[in-house]
Amino acid sequence: MTTCKHINLVLLPQKKNMLRCRHCHLTIRPDELGSSYCPECFEINGKKQYDFEEIAAEESRTDRYRCEECGLLVESEK
Repeated sequence: MTTCKHINLVLLPQKKNMLRCRHCHLTIRPDELGSSYCPECFEINGKKQYDFEEIAAEESRTDRYRCEECGLLVESEK
């Protein structure tokens, strides 16, 4: 049992939209991809695939917090 009082809680960001490659189905965040090609297709096939579909993030009904001291995750309904 921890003795942490969880005083320093940090609000974690909500999930954002993702991109999925239409060829290998790799799912990646847009900021990781930039305006580049699919790294999985390039690594496996040597081909630069630029064809992605956007996957909308589900609307969350909870907020998530993390304690800075002990790392405990806390969920709170909106």
